[in-house]
Amino acid sequence: MKKKIIAYNRVEQPVLDDLKEKYDVHFFENVDTKKDPAFLEHLKDAEGIIGLETPVDRDLLENAPNLKVVSNVSVGYNNLDIEEMNKRQIMATNTPGILTDTVADAVFSILTAAARRIPELDQFVKNGNWQTEAIGEEHYGTNIHHKTLGIIGMGRIGKAIAQRAHFGFDMAILYHSRSRKQDAEATFSAGYRELDELLQESDFVCMITPLTSETEEMLGFREFQLMKNSAIFVNGSRGKTIVEKDLIKALEDGEIAAAALDVFENEPVEPDNPLLKMKNVVTTPHIGSSTHETELAMSELAAKNLEAGINGENPPNLVNPESIKKA
Repeated sequence: MKKKIIAYNRVEQPVLDDLKEKYDVHFFENVDTKKDPAFLEHLKDAEGIIGLETPVDRDLLENAPNLKVVSNVSVGYNNLDIEEMNKRQIMATNTPGILTDTVADAVFSILTAAARRIPELDQFVKNGNWQTEAIGEEHYGTNIHHKTLGIIGMGRIGKAIAQRAHFGFDMAILYHSRSRKQDAEATFSAGYRELDELLQESDFVCMITPLTSETEEMLGFREFQLMKNSAIFVNGSRGKTIVEKDLIKALEDGEIAAAALDVFENEPVEPDNPLLKMKNVVTTPHIGSSTHETELAMSELAAKNLEAGINGENPPNLVNPESIKKA
């Protein structure tokens, strides 16, 4: 009898097809995993779950007595209750490294779009306004080159953003993280700053930390007030690393000039969210890793993690080694 696997959201078709040849695979997309009867039924004897941000908590685990591994098709794993998984000796895995450059490209793209007001001026042209209205000072953007970029979180992606900024745009790099990054300081002439100092000195502030108990709501109204009135805030991490209502107020009050957001407190973002009505806010639907090449590579790595876990081997990207039973 084939081992049962649940696949959930964003497993690329070639990878899904390959898994179906070897395992009993049941695919679900955009279902309520706490209520969907078919999902809950298959969960009873599933040995593995693979997908994007499947919420795995105590309630789900209570209904999954045979589960061995959860394979996230993402770098982040804040959707997983690691403590509960460790208690049940269930492995958790992610897909680091593969998406570093792709996410850095996306973050720098929305930074550029906000600075040069690309979405706003794209609509200006498409609406036919250029036919009757000359481009004037009210349409001007702001330079990126030779400005100061403050990066909150200098991990793989933070360093890739710093590389683009330093070598491509001659930007000065400041950063804040839990520990000093000597390689970044040497390669990008990056200067370490305490958080308040970084906010005060930077022209662009880029949030690229993982979501943890330490980083949740890391930036609120006080922190946005510390930023320059001309500053642009960029969030490519997770929506809950900031207090979203405080960002809205900061934008409304002119505490900062603009924002570029790939993530939101609630996703999909609510249609009545004030951020969607602001011309000085660039919004994208959490597309950091969303290229054909990267999504396929992430699914392939996630499948390797999954297969190792359900076959009793250590996955290459295990995030909770505490889950492995010691001999």
